[in-house]
Amino acid sequence: MTISLEMQREELQAELRNACDPAERRQIAAELEMVQAELAAIEAEQDGRTSSEPPF
Repeated sequence: MTISLEMQREELQAELRNACDPAERRQIAAELEMVQAELAAIEAEQDGRTSSEPPF
């Protein structure tokens, strides 16, 4: 799953570099932010900084 998210991040970064329309740039930037947040959460879980277990 992480590899596909990393690929998606790279694709979105490329799209963002090539996007001319401001509305399209905002949409791509929002999608990129979501992917980066998901990757950060996965990395934190793998590093043991967070737990996937519910708190109760």
